[in-house]
Amino acid sequence: MAVRGTILLVDDEKEIIKLMEIYFVNEGYTLLKASDGIEALDLLERHPVDLIIMDVMMPRMDGIEACMRIRETRELPIILLSAKSQDIDKIAGLSIGADDYVTKPFNPLELVARVKSQLRRYKQFGRSDARDEAQIEIDDLVINTATHKVTADGEEVKLTPREFAILRLLAVNRGIVLSMDKIYQEVWNEPFMESKNTVMVHIRKLREKIEKDPQAPRYIKTVWGIGYKIDPD
Repeated sequence: MAVRGTILLVDDEKEIIKLMEIYFVNEGYTLLKASDGIEALDLLERHPVDLIIMDVMMPRMDGIEACMRIRETRELPIILLSAKSQDIDKIAGLSIGADDYVTKPFNPLELVARVKSQLRRYKQFGRSDARDEAQIEIDDLVINTATHKVTADGEEVKLTPREFAILRLLAVNRGIVLSMDKIYQEVWNEPFMESKNTVMVHIRKLREKIEKDPQAPRYIKTVWGIGYKIDPD
């Protein structure tokens, strides 16, 4: 069986680690394991990792702080696990840079499917697409689709893979209004299901990073009742 990639599992519950290990090894993934955020950061410094699955509640350093630390230097996909299922908890997780949020107890097969979707999307948006311009310039916003480098007003902006995917989707379709359903289906590569909070949170984070005034956005415009578009003044 071909090796699909390396996943870092981070959870202080050994039973959860063992459960995930059974399914992901069976799928051909290489696994690294840590019991808290500190161990996870250490492993990241010493080993190449393609994706992280990390619990929120852990001793020493929890998943929220670890996720924020990782996002300072890395753009790989991060899936957070948590026993908390309220929308506000999911929004908090997505706001600090996570790409997905899975509530415990979870279906292992669903988690495997989410991992495959994340890696597929990351690889897709990590490569240059011949149909796209290698570099998209919209006033002072520059998006390089081959290197994932984004600059706004001459300053480099660090985006998560999901944020970059949304930004590129809007930029390639400049001037066209994309509904939240469309953005979700294109970027998450799965049918639009629950609330619209997920897309809204990522749009808000994007604006905070690329807009001088996120409350009066220059690039990502809201078309009320429809969706979003990139169409600078």
